[in-house]
Amino acid sequence: MGLYIEAHIRADLDELWDRTQDPARHQRWDLRFTEIGYLPRAEGEPQRFRYATRVLPFLTVAGTGVSAGEKERPDGTRTSALRFASPHPLSLLAEGSGYWRYVPAADGVRFLTGYDYRPRWGAIGALADRLLFRPLMGWATAWSFDRLRLWLERGITPERARYNWLAELTVRALVLTLCLTGLGRGALPGLPGPVADALAYLYPLLLVVGISLALFKAPLAGTPAARRCLRTPPAPVRAPRLLRTLEQRS
Repeated sequence: MGLYIEAHIRADLDELWDRTQDPARHQRWDLRFTEIGYLPRAEGEPQRFRYATRVLPFLTVAGTGVSAGEKERPDGTRTSALRFASPHPLSLLAEGSGYWRYVPAADGVRFLTGYDYRPRWGAIGALADRLLFRPLMGWATAWSFDRLRLWLERGITPERARYNWLAELTVRALVLTLCLTGLGRGALPGLPGPVADALAYLYPLLLVVGISLALFKAPLAGTPAARRCLRTPPAPVRAPRLLRTLEQRS
């Protein structure tokens, strides 16, 4: 799989399953989707679904997919697999597949995903995907996993978590702007010459510290952050059997 994300969530396995398998709950925490809904299906067939992502206020890209899950496995883990595709000409993502794994741990659940997709638009699309879209998708997935973790572990709703993230991002941007402006001026504003001279060395140092905090300080505990998730598998991984079965049936 091209992308791998893993989060350790201290929560009940059943509750994690419900908040990831219920479309109404899933669309609340997953930044990649604006809408997710199940489509009618025949008995014995995999579950079909429709998804939509609002790219711009006036542009929504939609697609459809098929999914299947294994809630009871001999080793105690659970698996969900899906295939998806978007016919929208403005969607860089043409088609793809992926899986979720739920691995019980001593103090929670290892919730991980692996997925890959085929971009459209030929060589231009492949270049845009490698340089921009794929890194953005990886970040969005990891950020969403951490938002889900906050919902389960701390009771912070996805909506509140988004507000926390935007508020912290705004504060960081303001601090960064003020510090860069101060460095550009090179002098203490509003202070007499002798005082400014005495603090000539301390002032730039404080501004550099402020810039470093704005850029590199760890996010607050209630703010979702992609950096909290594992982005590289700890060992070689294979797609689950369920995904291969789903591909054959599709």
